[in-house]
Amino acid sequence: MAVETFDARYAAWKAKTEELLKKVPERKEAFTTSSGIEVERLYLPKNPDEAYLEKLGFPGEYPFTRGIQPTMYRGKFWTMRQYAGYGTAEETNRRFRYLLEQGQTGLSVAFDLPTQIGYDSDHPMALGEVGKVGVAIDSLEDMEALFEGIPLDRVSTSMTINAPAAILLAMYIAVAEKQGVPADKLSGTIQNDILKEYIARGTYIFPPKPSMRLITDIFAYCSAHVPKWNTISISGYHIREAGSTAVQEVAFTLANAIAYVEAALAAGLEVDQFAPRLAFFFNAHNHFFEEIAKFRAARRMWAKIMKERFGAKNPRSMMLRFHTQTGGSTLTAQQPDNNIVRVALQALAAVLGGTQSLHTNARDEALALPTEESARIALRTQQIIAYETGVADTVDPLGGSYYVEALTDRIEEEAWAYIRKIDELGGAVAAIEQGYQQREIRKAAYETQRKIESGELVVVGVNKFRLENEKQPELLRVDPAIAEKQKAKLERLRQKRDNALVAKRLEALRKAARGTENLMPYILDAVRAYCTVGEICGVLREEFGEYQGV
Repeated sequence: MAVETFDARYAAWKAKTEELLKKVPERKEAFTTSSGIEVERLYLPKNPDEAYLEKLGFPGEYPFTRGIQPTMYRGKFWTMRQYAGYGTAEETNRRFRYLLEQGQTGLSVAFDLPTQIGYDSDHPMALGEVGKVGVAIDSLEDMEALFEGIPLDRVSTSMTINAPAAILLAMYIAVAEKQGVPADKLSGTIQNDILKEYIARGTYIFPPKPSMRLITDIFAYCSAHVPKWNTISISGYHIREAGSTAVQEVAFTLANAIAYVEAALAAGLEVDQFAPRLAFFFNAHNHFFEEIAKFRAARRMWAKIMKERFGAKNPRSMMLRFHTQTGGSTLTAQQPDNNIVRVALQALAAVLGGTQSLHTNARDEALALPTEESARIALRTQQIIAYETGVADTVDPLGGSYYVEALTDRIEEEAWAYIRKIDELGGAVAAIEQGYQQREIRKAAYETQRKIESGELVVVGVNKFRLENEKQPELLRVDPAIAEKQKAKLERLRQKRDNALVAKRLEALRKAARGTENLMPYILDAVRAYCTVGEICGVLREEFGEYQGV
């Protein structure tokens, strides 16, 4: 590469960054090591080769391999967003307030299984599951309690909800209205990624076609009314939890993302209208360098996909912004304190890979929902990485490592091969219907389990370095009376609300579902009238049908 080209590009990046710093200064005027050695913002090769600009470039610029912001964590740390939710809305509200008091910088809501599959707490399918793996939300009344005393214009909220995502987003907007916060001030994310549910997780409700309609309706509605909201978090996390490799996690996630973009374009949206609000969600497992390389490869691939495949013009459409959660499936029930170490290393990989927000799992999550103490240790883990290690003081500190760059290239190459195969099968939706991704993940999961059972893959405390007579830690137990409390609350709601208005709003939604109008305004109207999640999903079930897995 001509040196003048590299020098000119670097000079332009530097000038642009200096302008940015006048508006958004870095955390400190100067960064130094513990010995007083100055830490530079960005380290570059002295003799860049031909491929440097094409493969790495500068942070904040295409292809974003070195990060999506020019100063990364020197400007501000990633959002510390611990996933939390159990029991009733009131109990989860208390956990949210506790985590915010402890320095958490964003909220992340875990919903219980009945909410995730669109059943109210008094439905027979909800039996034994109310409030168990997340908070039970039946109506706007529960959502009001969940965010009581938490100003929604001052916190960003992530909600892990997929099939009924439009309903929970509508509830969030309605709670904000009651707080006097306009929708255009709201920031946060809904997961809203149904394709990975068909592949890996299973909390789907509707068949693919109406599910994709709901998703593109959210894209269109938010681009007009909730512009700071991330309308989808395209998730590799659950694909990895189901047993995929790191390469498969990248490939299948990006293939799903391509399907969402194609669906939105087919619905008449312009790519730069919705693409800047697409977000991603990845896992962080134990192979430290592979995880770092995975994040860098995914960023570069998405930039190429958006620019070359979809013709995006806005650089923000090409940025892969992602949340990371440390690997739940890597945690062990045996010697649970070892999980603190695993989580610390996984979180460090996520930070070195350039994540925008991070959830660190608690040590006891292989056994139960986290206790308050273990949740605090998990949060402290990422606070120690942020404030004590210095890894956030320079951009992409492992950029240029022979090993990391080679791994990044290799992951990209192998992930492209999967995406080409999925394209040959007709795209992500067609490939899912043929069971392709599911089979590939099953093969990878089998191979991992075989290695663990043979001892080829060591899991400390499980197949090596075991203890006799392990002491069981104190665990959080969800009160079994919660289901009865939630049912009684629902009964009171149905008696006091305007049921004529409820029927009218549900009928309007039914008619809209039969047509082609955007469903979000109808769902929002239904939510405002205190229609329940089960009632709204019930109407859509009757109109759209239910998906049966392959």
